[in-house]
Amino acid sequence: MISLTTKTSLLAVLVSTTFILGGCASKGEQPAAGTTTAAAPAQPDPKEQERARKEQEKAAEKARDAERKANTREVVGINGQKGEVIGNPAPGSRFTKVQIGMSMRQVVDTIGNPNDEGSYITGKAWIPYYYGNDRYRTEFAYKGAGRLIFAENSSWYRGRYGSGRLVKIIHDAKDSGYR
Repeated sequence: MISLTTKTSLLAVLVSTTFILGGCASKGEQPAAGTTTAAAPAQPDPKEQERARKEQEKAAEKARDAERKANTREVVGINGQKGEVIGNPAPGSRFTKVQIGMSMRQVVDTIGNPNDEGSYITGKAWIPYYYGNDRYRTEFAYKGAGRLIFAENSSWYRGRYGSGRLVKIIHDAKDSGYR
């Protein structure tokens, strides 16, 4: 018969062996002494990749802004209307027939209907008790020519052929014609 102290000793050896073997199994195989392991290829840090991508986008946006500013000129059109012209017209562009200060109706009668159009409010619309001009703008998009921006002269009537006057001409031969 085995004595109680022997049973306790065997149990202690069994438990300690289990812990030792369990610890080795959880750490994985250890290399033999004096050997080296090949380093795993470094994985790119996703945060670093995202930061680099954002920096590239910012640099590209700055380049586009600089080009836009270089190609933007302030002009005075019909009846002293001030406006902007961005870019240069493509050869044979119908935008060469329009001038800053023309009404929407004059533009449509001169160069035809746009491929797409839409209206939006400006920051002036949020000024309390402001009833002046340029609270709303209408944009006409022409495929292969660019965009025309009209500032509405009153808050009473907006929409197609409203009271807006041409304030910005954006020449873009690659324009899709849709907003």
